[in-house]
Amino acid sequence: MNKQIIFKKRPIGFPEEDTWKLEENPIPNLKEGEVLIQHHYISLDPAMRGWMNDSKSYIAPVAIDDVMRAGSIGKVIQSNNHPKFKVGDCLTGWGGVQQYVATDGTNWFKVDDSIAPMPLFISTLGMPGMTAYFGITEVGKIKEGDRVLVSGAAGAVGSVVGQIAKIKGCTVVGIAGGQEKCDYLVNELGFDAAIDYKSENIYDALKEKCPKGIDVFFDNVGGEILDAALTKIRMHARIVICGAISQYNNKVKVKGPSNYLSLLVNRATMQGMVVMDYAKDYSKAAQEMGMWIAQGKLKSKEAVFEGIENFYDTFGRLFSGEKRGKLILKVIEE
Repeated sequence: MNKQIIFKKRPIGFPEEDTWKLEENPIPNLKEGEVLIQHHYISLDPAMRGWMNDSKSYIAPVAIDDVMRAGSIGKVIQSNNHPKFKVGDCLTGWGGVQQYVATDGTNWFKVDDSIAPMPLFISTLGMPGMTAYFGITEVGKIKEGDRVLVSGAAGAVGSVVGQIAKIKGCTVVGIAGGQEKCDYLVNELGFDAAIDYKSENIYDALKEKCPKGIDVFFDNVGGEILDAALTKIRMHARIVICGAISQYNNKVKVKGPSNYLSLLVNRATMQGMVVMDYAKDYSKAAQEMGMWIAQGKLKSKEAVFEGIENFYDTFGRLFSGEKRGKLILKVIEE
């Protein structure tokens, strides 16, 4: 049997537990040219909250009664004459929150789990890492000497963004929630400074820790933090809109930043980014980041929790802040 998390209703605000239902259904029979993948790990990401809304976005919403959409990684355990993949191959793709998936292989990629553990391929060498890499290099257009501010800096994307900026010769300040996370940014990841938004006034902290202003702001949070950052941007600054986790569970309309005229005054740009736009260059990014990891320049942290039955509680950690780095759910039963 295949344990699956089925999406049952569209939430208003933070999803309640009955937003999903755990079901056990038969493992599907393979059609010609398909493979059966046994999932080992599921990627949990803030974007999942947006996919539940029945509204226009960069991707269609999850349909009611479908398996909850999610990135995943696992191994091929059966093949029905698949032309490309064979039993034993390690594949990553969009398999959803379930233990098994049958697929023709479209949008699935083979990775070598002998050179790195599986969770790394849905973390720094997966979508979060790709988002960080292309967001800061292609959209943020960082260059040596830039002053970079990162919100959600202790998360899967933000932590990699800050490290890449340091590798490229930038001064980096991270914003995170809690002293422990701020210490992690500075002492373990090498950020130049950190701001604890839970205990510090964001406007005062930006004046203190970004005294010369900001050339690049990589935003994962939105809301008041975005508004505050706009007051510190320098001439020709670049603002990367990657996410707005502070707004995802709003029950009222999201309000735009009141300080947006700072973009005009400073001839700055604010650009959204979706990682799928850079798919053709994923291998290039993975190769470079893999080299940085091997050299000890880039650290990857995964917060792994076990059991598909614990999906709801684990999903909640995305918004409660009870994790550092990439949130992952282990679903293989050993």
